Amino acid sequence: MLSVPDYEFWFVTGSQHLYGEEQLKSVAKDAQDIADKLNASGKLPYKVVFKDVMTTADGITKFMKEVNYNDKVAGVITWMHTFSPAKNWIRGTELLQKPLLHLATQYLNNIPYADIDFDYMNLNQSAHGDREYAYINARLQKNNKIVYGYWGDDDVQEEIARWEDVAVAYNESFKVKVARFGDTMRNVAVTEGDKVQAQIQMGWTVDYYGIGDLVKEINAVDSADVDKEYADLESRYEMVQGDNDADKYTHSVRVQLQQYLGIKRFLEKGGYTAFTTNFEDLYGMEQLPGLAAQLLIRDGYGFGAEGDWKTAALGRVMKIMSHNKQTAFMEDYTLDLRKGHEAILGSHMLEVDPSIASDKPRVEVHPLDIGGKADPARLVFTGSEGDAIDVTVSDFRDNFKMISYAVDAHKPEAETPKLPVAKQLWTPKVGLKNGALAWMQAGGGHHTMLSFSLTEEQMEDFATMMHMNKAFIK
Repeated sequence: MLSVPDYEFWFVTGSQHLYGEEQLKSVAKDAQDIADKLNASGKLPYKVVFKDVMTTADGITKFMKEVNYNDKVAGVITWMHTFSPAKNWIRGTELLQKPLLHLATQYLNNIPYADIDFDYMNLNQSAHGDREYAYINARLQKNNKIVYGYWGDDDVQEEIARWEDVAVAYNESFKVKVARFGDTMRNVAVTEGDKVQAQIQMGWTVDYYGIGDLVKEINAVDSADVDKEYADLESRYEMVQGDNDADKYTHSVRVQLQQYLGIKRFLEKGGYTAFTTNFEDLYGMEQLPGLAAQLLIRDGYGFGAEGDWKTAALGRVMKIMSHNKQTAFMEDYTLDLRKGHEAILGSHMLEVDPSIASDKPRVEVHPLDIGGKADPARLVFTGSEGDAIDVTVSDFRDNFKMISYAVDAHKPEAETPKLPVAKQLWTPKVGLKNGALAWMQAGGGHHTMLSFSLTEEQMEDFATMMHMNKAFIK
């Protein structure tokens, strides 16, 4: 499984010297308590570390520089317990190169009417300070996140947790490297894109390799290693020989496992976390990678079919954001247009991630009427039910655009014995007609990432951090 560093988030409080040193000590104590209890809640995926009460421009600027240069820090969380003169924050905030969350909260969640006095007010003026601080961030166009509410409430903690995952994905996005085995599918438009601009804007490095480079690595895989993977496969999934004779079935599965190990080793040697394949470019390969691709996606690698490097990179980012849970490469396959049944059947030839399976995936071998290669092994399963999102990224030359809608995901109404693929049914929450029209009018492609774990808010936050254009269909 691809790992993600154990990031942390630095937490600072904005204040000033007007109220005296004793008040500042009380503020620091309150802030430390907030950080400790956020960590103790068990809801946050990454640790919050309280650093200091910030009162001067020089101190804030020095702090932001340290954030930028500390690789362990994924972002900054700020709290304005009272009026914090926002001009002090200008230089430091301008320098900040990592995600910023403004926690608009108050240490206490009530108004103590019987006892409230000016000492209380000196410690509990977030209603005042938040607006001053938010103004300067808006003026600086920082595109920061504001989470509003009592820090001890479950919904506020969960919102912070979701943002932490996005912020970590932002940091990791600048490490994403996509290996393209072959070029994009000939004459297809939506899979193209400006790779240089993607690296400038999102950090995605996209490198081309001839298929011969990969074949060499695949051919070097030792049969004993394939034996180990075969045993692991048997322990995880149902092995279904079907109409194949035993030798053909075993051979086909072993070919995919050899490809799996070969691709994985190629990626590991180059530090790649995502890859693409293309059924038009398979010279020297016995089969189109099917099971091989599915196992790599299961392990957390991003994937794009037909050379679609944008979806491969997006997939890796969403795998990080979702902790590799129920987030899968997908394609709009075919439609049900009957009244009352309107839906999209999503799938792909071979490469859908088993993380969305509702049943035990089956390892099957069937012909594939595309690519002109031997019958490939693949995982066959039925998708899940529930709320999900469907997301893609398109390149419009002037900018990248993230396009998304929320969907109601369903299991297909019946089995597809003559279409042995992993399959998932879904309907846009705005309706199939309205959703499909808006998607096409926005220029959304046919390759997507479907996630039951992530929210549209998270994807909007990520697109905002990356200065992408957005078309979120609601």
